[in-house]
Amino acid sequence: MSMKFTTLQCKEVICVGSGQRLGFVSDVQIELPQGTVCAIVVPGPCKFWGVLGRHDDYIIPWNSICKIGPDIVLVDTQPDQCRVPRGRCC
Repeated sequence: MSMKFTTLQCKEVICVGSGQRLGFVSDVQIELPQGTVCAIVVPGPCKFWGVLGRHDDYIIPWNSICKIGPDIVLVDTQPDQCRVPRGRCC
């Protein structure tokens, strides 16, 4: 399966187990030199209407993705297990 990154960026990520909306894909992590995608990055929710920044990011392993549909990405993971403090995602 092939897909452009810009197409993946427009998709909302939803956790299958809890039904929680995690947000929209903002970035991917790639293993070098193979060039394979190992995870997707979803920014955490905004704090106080976005004025105070954001909460921790979600780094979701590629093997946790269940389905990529036309509008959403379904993932099978616990949101608390894939949380990473902002600025330390790589």
